[in-house]
Amino acid sequence: MGAQYRDKIEEALADQEKITDSLATGVQEALKKHKQTGNPVVVWRDGKMIWLKPEEIQV
Repeated sequence: MGAQYRDKIEEALADQEKITDSLATGVQEALKKHKQTGNPVVVWRDGKMIWLKPEEIQV
C-alpha cells in the first residue's frame, strides 16, 4: 500500500469523535430501516440478547 493511502487512513482513524459520530449515524439509519420494513432487531440489555419487534424500535 502506498504512503498516500496510509496517510489518508491514519488521518481518518485519528479523529475518534468523527468515527463515533459516523457509527452512531449508521446505527440510527439501520434501526430506522428495520422499523420501516417491519424487521426485528437484536439488542443487548442487562447482559442478555433481546429481540425487539419493529414497533418497539426507538429511532
